[in-house]
Amino acid sequence: MKSEEKNILNDPQASYGTFSYADYLTWDLDEMVELIKGKIFRQAAAAPRRIHQEVALKLARKIADFLDDKPCKVYIAPFDVRLPSVSSKNEDIFTVVQPDICVVCDSHKLDEMGCKGAPDLIIEILSPGNNQKELIYKYEVYQESGVKEYWIIHPSEQTLLVYTLADGKYIPSRLFTTGMKFSSTTIEGLEIDLGDIFGNLEG
Repeated sequence: MKSEEKNILNDPQASYGTFSYADYLTWDLDEMVELIKGKIFRQAAAAPRRIHQEVALKLARKIADFLDDKPCKVYIAPFDVRLPSVSSKNEDIFTVVQPDICVVCDSHKLDEMGCKGAPDLIIEILSPGNNQKELIYKYEVYQESGVKEYWIIHPSEQTLLVYTLADGKYIPSRLFTTGMKFSSTTIEGLEIDLGDIFGNLEG
């Protein structure tokens, strides 16, 4: 890793300027980072906690099974999503995120690098240390980019909050918790029983 890259990671919100996807592709980093409106955001230094991974695996498996014979596809992190899709040039893209899970129904948005443009569904599973990023920065960029449905899962509290895009603004759902079922309005027919997702988890 170059010394300049180390400095950026040590103080990612310092005034280093605005970075693009073209810059992102040149970095040789030992950890995952995301770009949100040209600013660098570090992923957690350590690997996600075990419960985070259990929830992600259970949920991704259920969605993948449901989509098995359908055109939509599910992807899990690390998977680059470039937002918004206003240019084909890497130097004109300033947001690159890696959602825990996303579903893309428009195959034209997919290329060998990941997804270019808004997925239909994005799911973020909160971890200690990154809640502010998920709840504030990503909420804003997902809404602006036209992500139709955005789920936030809190594993330790065993809750799910769903934001659905309507007239360019997110409308929050009620708070769902274990023992309840939720049906997606974006992925027709997809129903999640949170008892199946949160069952048998131990802290």
